[in-house]
Amino acid sequence: MSISQLAREIRTSPTLALNERARQLRAQGQPVIHLGIGEPKNKAPITAVLGSAAKLRAGDIKYTPTDGTPGLKKAIIRYTEENYGRLVAPENVIVSNGAKQSLFNVLYSLINPQDEVIILAPHWVSYPEMVKMCHGIPVVVAPEDGTFHPRMEDIRAAVTSYTKAIIVNSPNNPSGILFSEEFIGEIVEFCEERGIYLIMDDIYHKLVFDGLRTPSPFQFTHKDMESTRVIVVNGVSKLYGMTGFRIGWTVTSRRRVEVLNNIQSQMTSCPSVVIQSAAEAALTGSQSVVENLRLTIQNNRDVTMQELQGFRDVRVIKPQGTFYVLPDFRAYSSDSTELAHFLLDKALVVTVPGKDFGMEGYLRLSYAGSVKEVIEGIERIKWALDPESPNEIYIGDRKLVRDWL
Repeated sequence: MSISQLAREIRTSPTLALNERARQLRAQGQPVIHLGIGEPKNKAPITAVLGSAAKLRAGDIKYTPTDGTPGLKKAIIRYTEENYGRLVAPENVIVSNGAKQSLFNVLYSLINPQDEVIILAPHWVSYPEMVKMCHGIPVVVAPEDGTFHPRMEDIRAAVTSYTKAIIVNSPNNPSGILFSEEFIGEIVEFCEERGIYLIMDDIYHKLVFDGLRTPSPFQFTHKDMESTRVIVVNGVSKLYGMTGFRIGWTVTSRRRVEVLNNIQSQMTSCPSVVIQSAAEAALTGSQSVVENLRLTIQNNRDVTMQELQGFRDVRVIKPQGTFYVLPDFRAYSSDSTELAHFLLDKALVVTVPGKDFGMEGYLRLSYAGSVKEVIEGIERIKWALDPESPNEIYIGDRKLVRDWL
């Protein structure tokens, strides 16, 4: 079988093998706890359900404009004005099949072969692979001070004449860290001055805790939408817990939207009209669902921190947003992939290796599920790794004895 060189160079998802193993164990009746999945367990907002149902009842399920329905774009324009303080035109917005496609389309529209894209570690696993799929070079920059917060001095040192863009994701997947307003202001100013595109992956921007707020990048630039280097990507997946609806969008200049429209028309035509109707209804309906979800996730964060703080030799930085935490497990293993497989086999807990987030020796844990799952999952991890934990544990109705420490 012939496989292209580009396809061979794209790494498989770090969770693929773990999820498949977890699926097999569950099929065998094993009580697997999944602390790896990045989606809340809430039901879709009723407004979204009714919006899509109305379109289905009408039976008018046809193509839409490639860049999205007028109603959904109008809702996104209002959302951008209310949450970013920037009034944009319909020609500045394009709707895609999820924020992931939005990001890929933006990179595809920007990158020439050998162009470099700076990616701030810890980073979402798909960023480097997307850049490589566009024939670009991912340049991963990790903070040198042992934190998860990027530093401008590290970024300046990594920028070259080949740097085309920088991707910023705050609050951050996988660490949950919210980048400071000072940093956002500095990097916006830096990119505007240097002519570097700043791609803001804002998919978690409302899932923040403790009264904090995600700053709008537009507040730090005096340039209008047609000249700014700031490009914003967002969507409904995390904000409303609508991960399966696959609606994302990009806010950028009119000229770039024209290019993105051309790209998307050749790839996927348009997003489903049914799903766009659901997204429009979510954006225009009652927003209490967003606050309810945020409060639930914040409570889960607090429980997660409480459980992890009793863990021997694990360093953890308190998340300020998202539904992820990235504890340092290097005291137990320097190979995060091996450790994740070990925890699944011994404790029946799914975690995500930190290696592909640019943080080897760490594990990403998701607290998007129930409090019960969080508590029991971390209890099992402690049992498997911490010598001070009891030597026996009940998993389901089975008593397991630890015989590897």
